[in-house]
Amino acid sequence: MATVDGPASDRDGDPAPDRDGDPASDRGSDLAPDRDGDVVPDQKGDPATGTVIGASGRPPALTDVARLVGVSHQTVSRVVNNHPGVRPRTRERVLAGMRELGYRPNPAARALATGRTRTLGVLAPAGTLYGPTSTLYAVEQAAREADYQVTVVSLHSLDPEAVRQAVGRLLAGGIDGVVAVAPLLDTADTAGVADTTGAADTARVIDTASVTGATGATDALAAVAARLPLVAVEGRPDGGIATVSVDQEHGARIATEHLLAAGHRTVWHVAGPPDWYEGAGRIAGWRAALESAGADVHPPLAGDWTARAGFAAGCRLAREPDLTAVFVANDQMALGVLRALREGGRRVPEDVSVVGFDDIPEAEFFSPPLTTVRQDFAEVGRQSLRSLLEQVETGAPGGTHVVIPPELVLRRSTAPPPALS
Repeated sequence: MATVDGPASDRDGDPAPDRDGDPASDRGSDLAPDRDGDVVPDQKGDPATGTVIGASGRPPALTDVARLVGVSHQTVSRVVNNHPGVRPRTRERVLAGMRELGYRPNPAARALATGRTRTLGVLAPAGTLYGPTSTLYAVEQAAREADYQVTVVSLHSLDPEAVRQAVGRLLAGGIDGVVAVAPLLDTADTAGVADTTGAADTARVIDTASVTGATGATDALAAVAARLPLVAVEGRPDGGIATVSVDQEHGARIATEHLLAAGHRTVWHVAGPPDWYEGAGRIAGWRAALESAGADVHPPLAGDWTARAGFAAGCRLAREPDLTAVFVANDQMALGVLRALREGGRRVPEDVSVVGFDDIPEAEFFSPPLTTVRQDFAEVGRQSLRSLLEQVETGAPGGTHVVIPPELVLRRSTAPPPALS
């Protein structure tokens, strides 16, 4: 079937209403066919500059682009709404005209024409932690590249009522789908886990046997997914919710195996909060690597992702005479561990090797530069948006689970243990 750029017709041969929401009066009577067979409005630009501008005091309109390019405003509308029935050459001309005039599509008109707002909602945990904020930035970047706007609602918890209220605010603004940055397990799932927010000079251990799976948060997100497209980032990969996540267990395992391969008899762990998927996953990967090697498994020291918590754990570790290796659940806590070991008279890496997680921009400038596990947040953003837009475009329910492998970045904070150096 031939591709037609001209105005659509109904079954009686009358021109169909324009889909961009422009009033019928825009179609006028001064129309003539262009070389592509399009109906062209009368050219009323500035002959001195060759630039067609809108009426005085208003931004460029869709009809201004049509006059400049020499096509019908229906054709411009189809390009704006990414309709397939436009020749590639014509599409490029229209896009060039839009850039020349600085034309920006009217969101309300576009929504009327397509039934979509090209706006995505993002649920994200409140705070400035590197992992969640990097994930949010990556999702926003991917959405911008796909010509979508993003509306963000911050959450202090993922309990069902908080999720319902947040989604209600997003729906009121008009969204096509939701990306939920959902790193938290339910409070009920971590009942019995030791408190991790003690004073800075104390470090506590985690009873990992009490950490179980999520229920309420997962159920709340599943209820949202039943109503509109949804992808959970760092969410639990079960049920009918589409998820995109970094393989936290694998990252922790390769970090621990790196230290064991260097000759360390065991590896201590400064853990993140066990009510975070990342924290629980890294504990699981660290433990699995030690058990697979037949190494001793010391109780992990609890942290809260901050350098202060890492310092508290490091002060305790500095007093362990047999300590030679530590895997720290994120780089910020590793910074605190490095300082505590230095102040405790333990050299890194000559006496103690340290591995972090995240590869924050400052990690290579730590003293010594930190060996760590890198998460590809840009790929997380791209895969999250791809999964969500697939649901938006096809109407198919979510359910795919994308797992992105992390990468071990070797620097100068690890070495063989003293007896082998």
